[in-house]
Amino acid sequence: MGNLYTSTTFMEHNSHPDYKYEMDAPTHEHDGINPSCGDELTLQLRVENDVIEEASFTGHGCAISQASADIMADLITGETVEEARRLAGLFLAMIRGEKLSEDDLEDLDEAAQLQDISHMPARVKCAELAWRTLDGMLEGQTNQ
Repeated sequence: MGNLYTSTTFMEHNSHPDYKYEMDAPTHEHDGINPSCGDELTLQLRVENDVIEEASFTGHGCAISQASADIMADLITGETVEEARRLAGLFLAMIRGEKLSEDDLEDLDEAAQLQDISHMPARVKCAELAWRTLDGMLEGQTNQ
């Protein structure tokens, strides 16, 4: 996969995030904090008929946390809540170093580019912040 920081897609999501904005009327909102490096984000979703019609985030943090949040928002927009939770589960397994099938990696689309972070233990929490926040929100439980 090469160096993450030379990945055009990754850098685009960090420097020009499409989904980093305050949503007008979110149906769901959840805060995520990574105390180890100070990344913070607020994830907002507009869910209608069990489909995520819109996803956005605000906050600040390192390139990995910001790009990962933008990639996630892109991936889950238009998906059902159940599918978004499945994708979050796949991403969190991948980032913790579990081997995923080719189909699962394909389902993660651009998020699969973050796979190499599993070899950088200090960065795993950065990459998974948005995904853990999503999972906690959709579970109806708060993240620790």
